[in-house]
Amino acid sequence: MHDEFLCHVTAYGVCDGRRIGVPLGTYRAPTLALALWWLRDRASWIAERLDPRPDAEHVPSGALVPVADTVPDVPAVLRAWCADVAQQEHVADELAAGRLVRIATSDDTTEYELLAESVDAWRMQRMAQVFGVPVA
Repeated sequence: MHDEFLCHVTAYGVCDGRRIGVPLGTYRAPTLALALWWLRDRASWIAERLDPRPDAEHVPSGALVPVADTVPDVPAVLRAWCADVAQQEHVADELAAGRLVRIATSDDTTEYELLAESVDAWRMQRMAQVFGVPVA
């Protein structure tokens, strides 16, 4: 069983012709349940910031306008992922098996990526690389 999980959230965009990643958060989760909770929390956090309620106090009246139907709906994708029990179970199974999990969605300007991996699996991969190096 993998005991600790490293979780990251990053937004990627293009600046001056180069793909740039902006870290939005990192969390070292001591349990699988907390890793899943944090990923859902960050997905909800992104969705709320991209698509706040029109009556939110921090949003001035008239500041929000609908986007065209052709624009990908990142907040809806993230909210649907958070609410999908089968997807949550799949992520839990993948992490418990020591595999890297990547949840990503994008609109026309930005890609949002949630990553999680087992700290134990990461350590084992590093050790395998160390043992694979010949000693002179």
